[in-house]
Amino acid sequence: MRRGPGHACRMPQARRRNGGAKRRGEPFAASRRLFAKLRERLSAGDSSLAELTELVAAELAVEVCSIYVARPGEMLELVATHGLRLEAVGRTRLRMGEGIIGLAAAKGELLNLADAQNHPEFAYRPETGEDRYASMLAVPVRRAGRTLGVIAVQNTEPRAYSGLEAETISTIAMLLGEILSGLGAGEIPASGFGDSLSRRYAGHPLAPGIVRGAALPFGRSIGPRHVLADDPGAELERLEQAMADAESSLDALMSEHLPSGHATREVLDAYRLISQGTGWLDRVRAGIADGLTAEAAVDQVGAELRGRMRKIADPYLRERLADIEDMVERMLTALGAGTPKPDDASGMILVARRLGPAELLDWHRRGIAGVAIEEASAGGHAAILARALEIPALAVEAGATEAARPGDPALLDAESGALILRPDPEVTALYDRALASRSSRAAELAAYRDRPAETLDGTRLTLMLNVGLAFELDQLARTGAEGIGLYRTEIAALAAARVPGIAAQAAEYRRVIERAGDQRVVFRTLDLGADKLLPGEAEDAVENPAMGWRSLRVGLDRPAILRRQLRALLMGAAGYRLSVMFPMVATVAEFRAARDLLEAEAARLNEGPCEIEVGTMLEVPALLFQLPGLLAEADFISLGTNDLMQFLFAADRGTPRLANRYDVLSAPVLELIEGLAAACAEEEVGFSICGEAAGRPLDALAFAAIGVNTLSMSGASILPVKALLAATDLAILRPVLRELRRAGAAGGSLRDPLTAWAREHGLPI
Repeated sequence: MRRGPGHACRMPQARRRNGGAKRRGEPFAASRRLFAKLRERLSAGDSSLAELTELVAAELAVEVCSIYVARPGEMLELVATHGLRLEAVGRTRLRMGEGIIGLAAAKGELLNLADAQNHPEFAYRPETGEDRYASMLAVPVRRAGRTLGVIAVQNTEPRAYSGLEAETISTIAMLLGEILSGLGAGEIPASGFGDSLSRRYAGHPLAPGIVRGAALPFGRSIGPRHVLADDPGAELERLEQAMADAESSLDALMSEHLPSGHATREVLDAYRLISQGTGWLDRVRAGIADGLTAEAAVDQVGAELRGRMRKIADPYLRERLADIEDMVERMLTALGAGTPKPDDASGMILVARRLGPAELLDWHRRGIAGVAIEEASAGGHAAILARALEIPALAVEAGATEAARPGDPALLDAESGALILRPDPEVTALYDRALASRSSRAAELAAYRDRPAETLDGTRLTLMLNVGLAFELDQLARTGAEGIGLYRTEIAALAAARVPGIAAQAAEYRRVIERAGDQRVVFRTLDLGADKLLPGEAEDAVENPAMGWRSLRVGLDRPAILRRQLRALLMGAAGYRLSVMFPMVATVAEFRAARDLLEAEAARLNEGPCEIEVGTMLEVPALLFQLPGLLAEADFISLGTNDLMQFLFAADRGTPRLANRYDVLSAPVLELIEGLAAACAEEEVGFSICGEAAGRPLDALAFAAIGVNTLSMSGASILPVKALLAATDLAILRPVLRELRRAGAAGGSLRDPLTAWAREHGLPI
C-alpha cells in the first residue's frame, strides 16, 4: 500500500521536537487525542495506512512511524511510512526473525530499544534512510493468534519509550489487526509452505500417556472487533456484567465436574485468586476511561501482564502466565470477543500456546483426549490438573500451534516426549503397536502396586512420593508408595500468591497427615525468596536466583515467617509423628538455628506431635565438608540431586546447552553418594535421595547398588522403578558398576554402558 504525493506533508524537525517535549508532559491527553482522531478517520471510512502513520507520528511526537505487513514465504513488507524514504515502500522486505522488525514478529513481543542499531539483530536497509535514527519501538500486529505485521516508531535521540507510549502503540497495533484482517492479510499462512508434510515437535511430559487423534489447534482469542468506544459508562457496565458472567461460568464448570470435596478444587481456587485480583481490573477500567472498548482494554492489559510475566526467571511463577491467559480469554468470551469452541472435541488432541486450569477443565468437559502446550511446566496449574484428571499432556516446543491444522492426524507421545502432526503411515503403525504394548505393560506394572520394593536378591528399599498439593496424596493408594518423602509446602503458598495464616497452614498440614494415615510425611519448610517473591518484598536484581536469598536463608532473616510455619506444622501434627526438613542449608550453624526455632515453638505449645524428627536437604556442597557436625545434629538427610548437580558442576540446570553435559550417573557423583550413604548408616542417621534422578529407573537401580535404600519420586515413577528393582540381582550388578566407575573415573557419564548392560540382561528399562 503506497502513499501518494498528496500525503507527504511533514512537520518541521524543530517543531516536532518541541511538540514532543510538550506532549510528553501531558501523555494521557496525547493518547486520548490520538484515539479520538483515529475514531473520526475510521468512521469516515476513507483513511489509509499512510495517513495512519502520519497521525501517529504527529500526535506522539515521533520522527518515524512505519507499518510492515506479512507476505507469503514468511516475509514482512514495508507498506506505509512517515519519516523513512518513500521509495522504500513496497521495496523493503525482511524475513520473519530478521532484524528488529522480523524479531518482534517472530517472537510476538514488543521490543523497546534505546539504541536499535547496536542491537545484535539489527538489519540495515540503505533504501530506507534509517541510519540516523537510534531508538525504536516495534510492536507486532496480531489477530487470532497469527502475526499480520509490525508497527514501529523511531527517533534520532537514544531513549527508551515510556510505558504509556508502548501501551498506546500496542492499542494501535490492535486496531491495525482489525484493519489488516479486513483487507485479507489474515488469510496469509503462517508458514507459507510444507503444510501437508509430517512435522515432529519435541517436548517433555507433563502427564503420562500416548494418544492418537485429530489435532485441534487453539490460540488466543481473535481479539476485539472494536477497539474505540464512544460511551465509557456503557463499556464499564459491560465489563462488570462480563466479570459476573465469567465467575458464574466457572462456578458452574466446577460444580458439574469437580463436586464438593474433590481434591483438585484447590487448584481452581488458587486460579480464582488470580482472576479476582483488583490490580489488573483497575488498569482495565483506566483503559476504558481513555476511550477503549471493554474487550480492547481487557486485551491490552492482558498483553501487558503477559509481557511482565515473561521476564520472571522462576519457572513456577512464570507458569502463572497461563492463568493470566486463561483469565483474559474467559473475560473476552464473556464480552463476545472470545474464540468459539467446538461443543464436542471427543478424542481430539488440543494444541495450544498456553493453557490455564479453568480452560483445561472446560476442554476436558468437551472430551479432549490429550493436550500439547507450548509454554508450560510440570509445576503449573494446568499440568497438575492434567495429572489429576489423567489427561496425557506434553510441554511442546514453539511453533506447533501454528503448524497444526484443524482435523490433522496427530500423535501425542507424553512418554518419550513428542508431538507428531500428519504422521507417515509407518509411524502411525509403529505407535499402534506401541499403544498395544503399553496397555499390556500397564497391566504388568499394576501388579507391583501392592508388592514391596525389593530386588531379586532380597534387598529391600523404601519408595516414597514427592508432592506439593493435598490431592496428589491419592497417588499413595494407586502406586503403593510408602509415604511422602518430600511435601513442598511452598506450592500452595505460591498458588495463592500469599503465605497463609497459621490456622490455614495447620489445617492443610493436618489434612495431609490424616490422608497419609500411618505413613510418614516429610514436610519441607517454605522454599521461597529470590525470584519467588514473598508478599510485600521488593525484587532484588540477582544474576542467579538459585544461589541467592532463598529458602532457609529467607526463613532465618525473616524468622517470624518461619516461626509461624513451624507453629502451624506442630499444631497440624498434634498427636502424630512430625518430620520437618529444612532446604538450602549451607552450614551446620544454619541448621542448628532453624532447629532451635522449631524447639522453641514446640516448647510454647501444650500439646504437640508424639514424636518430632528434624532433617535437612543436602543441596549445597559446603555441607559435605561439615558432615561430622551435621550427622551429630540431624535425624535424617535427603539429597536433592537437582540443586546439588548444578552447584557441584557449576552448571545452571536452566541452561539448555548444559542440560546433558553432566550426569548423576558419573563416577564422581556416585562416589559422593556412596560415601554419604555409608556415613549416615554408620551414625544411624536416615538418608534418602529425593531429586528427579531418584525417579529414573536406571538411576534408582544404580543408587540401590551403592547402598541407598530410600528414594522419593513422582507418582508416575514408582511402579516402573519397582519393576526394574524386582528384576535385578544387585550381587551381579555391583561388580559391573564398580568396573564402569573405574573406567569412567575422568567424570564422563556411565549411562550408556549401564543401559547396554541392563538390556543385555533383559531388564525392563
